Amino acid sequence: MSARVALTVAGSDPSGGAGVQADLKTFAALGAYGTAVLTALTAQSTRGVSGVHVVPADFVRRQLEVLLDDVAVHATKTGMLADAAVTRAVAGVLRERRPGPVVVDPVMVATSGDRLLDVSAVAAVRDELVPVADLVTPNVPEAAVLLGGAPARGVDEAVGQAEELLRRSGTAVLLKGGHLGGGESVDVLAEPGATHLVRRPRLATANTHGTGCTLSAAIAAVAARGAGAPASWLPVVEEARDYLQGALAGADALGVGSGNGPLDHSFARHREGS
Repeated sequence: MSARVALTVAGSDPSGGAGVQADLKTFAALGAYGTAVLTALTAQSTRGVSGVHVVPADFVRRQLEVLLDDVAVHATKTGMLADAAVTRAVAGVLRERRPGPVVVDPVMVATSGDRLLDVSAVAAVRDELVPVADLVTPNVPEAAVLLGGAPARGVDEAVGQAEELLRRSGTAVLLKGGHLGGGESVDVLAEPGATHLVRRPRLATANTHGTGCTLSAAIAAVAARGAGAPASWLPVVEEARDYLQGALAGADALGVGSGNGPLDHSFARHREGS
């Protein structure tokens, strides 16, 4: 049987905790063969981002087209797209080529607070990229930006915002609730005909670098096993969220960097070896 292939279209993180590096680790951990198209280089560590070098949009498009001419991709995720030109180029290729279910992580700001998307690119993400996605995975601040309103202050407001994003875009929404606080981390999955709450115990760790990248990559890796977009995203999201929970639980033991450290993407292997 041929490998199930997942594609990440995202920026690079030299520290290995986020971006393409985190995505490829996640794909491998969940049994998908990982491919990658780079949209930006960052000068970044666990302590923050000190510089971004954006790949020209025409070259991002060329990377995608050359890859898709050769490799059958079963699921795709997008991450950091940096500016409007790159966003439009990626959206155009995804619209034309449809490389499996498309999961859009609308990366705008890093965990450290550093901006990773030009303000001018927000409209391109909202109007051109989200509509070609099968699932979009904003966190609370990103959902607020996409809606042009204030961030949700609790689960009830997050439900309302997820459902409003679904109504406006026609795309299923996983609104990640990590910013809401409380003893549980509650994500809201809004899809046509149903809204679900995905709950996990909140883990006490500061090592959360790359959490959003990892979750969206895990969703793409699980989706790559199927034949097209799932009838419901709930089983896919539940499995991906279990993987993220394990990676978070193992994060403190890694001891990588002096800031917001990375997750343990290989936690299952480390448990087996302990």
